[in-house]
Amino acid sequence: MPYDPDAEQRREYHVSPRYLAGSSGVGDPGFAPVGHWPHHHLDDGPCQLIVTSPDHRIRIRWFGDDYNLWKITAAADAASPPEWTATFNQNIPPEIVAGLTAALAHDWDAESDRFLVRPTSKYWADSVRPLAEAGWKQAATERGTVKISSPDKQAGAWIDTRHYGRDDETMMLWAGPPGYLSRAEAVFTSGTPAHLVAATAAAMADPAPVTRERHMIHRQVAHLVRLTPVEAPVPAESCAPTPLDVRRTAVSAAVQRASRDPRAAARVHAARIRTSAPSARTTPAATSQPPDSLPSGARTPTRHRR
Repeated sequence: MPYDPDAEQRREYHVSPRYLAGSSGVGDPGFAPVGHWPHHHLDDGPCQLIVTSPDHRIRIRWFGDDYNLWKITAAADAASPPEWTATFNQNIPPEIVAGLTAALAHDWDAESDRFLVRPTSKYWADSVRPLAEAGWKQAATERGTVKISSPDKQAGAWIDTRHYGRDDETMMLWAGPPGYLSRAEAVFTSGTPAHLVAATAAAMADPAPVTRERHMIHRQVAHLVRLTPVEAPVPAESCAPTPLDVRRTAVSAAVQRASRDPRAAARVHAARIRTSAPSARTTPAATSQPPDSLPSGARTPTRHRR
């Protein structure tokens, strides 16, 4: 078969590390954990979809055509300003966004405020504990900030431990080379609960690959990822029985009955003959008379093998 470059670009691969896989072009994996929450589709404006918790305290906004693709907020009530905001740009794999949305789906309850608990700068390490457990290392940086890098140096976290207002961005998870189309970023304001940032970080450090078509991998990261082809499923062979299978099954059942009823033995013997392979049957002509009784001149002369 001739090589088809277009078909190769559409071929699916398992991509690792996942934080370099980029966007899949759809937000489905990120919305999956909150698929049971109310969905509000918008026709006008940059925001195309809002998914809210049943009480509207949590809002997940999808800007399908913007650089900052996701904006997730949480508030004390439906009418109050957000206590914290998380923003994900167009290059973030939605499987990483799913780390946060799954944690929110787990936290939400009409009587719970767990998703609003403010972190303290003293315990910033709780936010990035999954990265440390995955072998990411802290690096030297300016006073009042913390820098953490992945083993391949292609992803990391940046934390500002100085005191800021509620709306100030104090933590960022990033991956990929600098560039509009290659750098993935997730940014959190100072009020984001530590366990929610940690859930996002855990999804980022997850060693499990994600699936992408070849053309979705940006050329600046293509040499930094491992691609394993997704094999097409092998169609299962038909399990429908053949007519001979049906007959043999019937014979087997008859044999079992015959073992309990001797009078059925003759019928069973006849059935076995009918369902046996033709080459194994004995024809009447071959058993009607011995070779010596053939008429004179009808015998086949004996042939010697070489």
